[in-house]
Amino acid sequence: MQDISKPPAVGVSRRDALLGSLTAGIAAGLPAVAAAKTPMQPLPATINHGKQAMSTITTKDGTEIYYKDWGTGPVVTFSHGWPLNSDAWDGQMLFLAQHGFRVVAHDRRGHGRSSQPTSENDMNGYADDLAAVIEALDLRDATLVGHSTGGGEVARYIGRHGTKRVAKAVLIAAVPPVMVKSATNPEGLPIEAFDAIRAGLVKDRSQFYRDLALQFYGANRPGSNVSQGTLDQFWLWSMQAGLLNAYECVKAFSETDFTEDLKKFDVPTLVLHGEDDQIVPVKDSAVKSARLIKGAKDIYYPGAPHGITATHQDQVNADLLAFLKA
Repeated sequence: MQDISKPPAVGVSRRDALLGSLTAGIAAGLPAVAAAKTPMQPLPATINHGKQAMSTITTKDGTEIYYKDWGTGPVVTFSHGWPLNSDAWDGQMLFLAQHGFRVVAHDRRGHGRSSQPTSENDMNGYADDLAAVIEALDLRDATLVGHSTGGGEVARYIGRHGTKRVAKAVLIAAVPPVMVKSATNPEGLPIEAFDAIRAGLVKDRSQFYRDLALQFYGANRPGSNVSQGTLDQFWLWSMQAGLLNAYECVKAFSETDFTEDLKKFDVPTLVLHGEDDQIVPVKDSAVKSARLIKGAKDIYYPGAPHGITATHQDQVNADLLAFLKA
C-alpha cells in the first residue's frame, strides 16, 4: 500500500491528471447542485428500520418477491406499472419518507428483482402477492397506491382481500375498470392493439420498449422536454422483466374487468390521471373508475402523459401528500 504521507516518487501520470481534473470539476459543481436539490427536511435516521435495504418474501407458490421498505410513520404501499419495477416509485418514496411516512414497494412477480414464475401471472396472482407483502410486514392502516397495471393490482387486492388493513387508496393513470373493447365496453381499445404489443415483445422487445417509452412519457409530443435519461431508465427497467411474464401480463392488464372490485372500495380514494395519456385513455379509465368508487376524488392533469409520476413528479407528490394528510 502506498504511504500517503510521502509524495509519489514519480511524476503525475496523464491518467491521474485527467482524473484529478474531472474530480475537481465535479467538486466545483457540487455546491450549486446541493443548494438546488437540498430536501425540505432530512431523511430519518431509521429510514430502513435497521433492516437490509434489499429484502424478499416467499409466497405460497415459492415465488420470491423483492420489496423495499423505507422510513417510519403511516404506511404507504406502491404497486408499479407494466413492465417496470418498484424503482419507478423512487421519486414518490423518497419524498414521502422525508415527510414522515413509511413507504413500501415491491417488484411484481416476473418483474425487476422478483423471480420469474410460469404461473399466476394474472391479476389474482398479483393481488395475492401484494397481500403477502402486506401480511409479512404486518402493515396496517395502509394507503395503497397503484400506477397503471399497479392500479389494477390495488383494485383486485381490495376486491379479494377487503380493506381491513387499508386506510385509503390512490389510482394513478390506472387501467380499471377494463381496457379492452367489448360489447359492454365499446369505448375500449380493440384487442388488436394488445395483440400488437405481444407481437412486438416477441419480435424485438428491446426496441419495442425504446419505442414505447416515447408514448409513455409523451416524448413524442411537440415541445416535450423529457430527458434521454428518463427514456433510458424506462428501457432498463423494462428489460429486467421476464419475457414470458411481460407477455402474460398484457392479458392481465388489458382484459381483466375490475368493475366489481371498484364497487367494493369503502375507503377514501384519490384518482389521478393525465388528460393526454396515450397508453390508458383517460375517458375509458379514470373517468369511469371515479364514478364507480363511492366518494372518489379525481384530479386530471391537462396535457399530461401516462408516466406522470416522472413527468409531473412534484405535482403528483404534492397531491399525494395533501390526500394522505387530509
